[in-house]
Amino acid sequence: MKLFPRMPAVTALVAAALCVAPTVPAQAAAPKKVKLGIADITPLGEKSEKVGVGFPIIVTFDRKVRDRAAAESVLRVEADKPVEGAWRWIADNKVVYRTKTYWKPNQKVLFKALLSEIPGNQAARNVSRRFAVGAQNISVVDTRKHVMKVYRNGRLAKKIPISAGRGGLIRNGVDIYLTTSGVHLTMGKKAVETMTSSWMGVTDPKDPRYYKEQIPWAVRISDSGEYVHQSYGDYQFLGRSNQSHGCVRATPAGAKWFYDIAQRGDVVKITGTKRKLDWRNGWSYWQLNWTQWKQGSAL
Repeated sequence: MKLFPRMPAVTALVAAALCVAPTVPAQAAAPKKVKLGIADITPLGEKSEKVGVGFPIIVTFDRKVRDRAAAESVLRVEADKPVEGAWRWIADNKVVYRTKTYWKPNQKVLFKALLSEIPGNQAARNVSRRFAVGAQNISVVDTRKHVMKVYRNGRLAKKIPISAGRGGLIRNGVDIYLTTSGVHLTMGKKAVETMTSSWMGVTDPKDPRYYKEQIPWAVRISDSGEYVHQSYGDYQFLGRSNQSHGCVRATPAGAKWFYDIAQRGDVVKITGTKRKLDWRNGWSYWQLNWTQWKQGSAL
């Protein structure tokens, strides 16, 4: 009987190894790119400010939005006291939410942007912000009777003698010295604001139209330089005639009181002038009726 020689242990191990396929290290999957994010949300959150009943939600994306309908469809607004609202696109990267009627006062409103639900944007981070709505402040400025009536939560809280724009400076067919009539929203405030004549192209101190003044208790109501503020002297005109360059001047006590209660998004209705407020001037979105506003939606 013929015996076969025993294979060396080392040789057997090598032979066994030759029967096993080599292991190929797995390649890491390429990270998915975020195609759309949010650069800014206005106004600030509930811990930073209370807002007025006219406030808009302004969402600025971090780039041009190519599919507006897809982006708008993932935006949510949930209020403790709901009212109807809609989005309107005002730029390639900016969309604004406005309600049909004013927000109910003294409540919370939650905004959510579910960006990860946009097709191809799954890697995006979802964003949310809660807003605090304060008291209902609605002011009515009558430029013909030279008075501002301030209503808080539906009740007349104060009458303030004022002086509005006197008119008389025509630029491109528009009298830029007239206060604009329409529904303004307060956009911010400063205890002292520096106001100059540069807005109308006058920067030479020798020009008789030149001015540079430190104005107390200034509450901004448009992008074109309109404020409710303390009159810079000339108190004899308050309640009697219009003498400003377009702002609503008020008494020292009245201006300070208004400044103290002012919240961004408060309503200031101005009547009595021939110059109409443009809806694109600041936060003047209430200048559009509800049908017009909804026409700016992508949905």
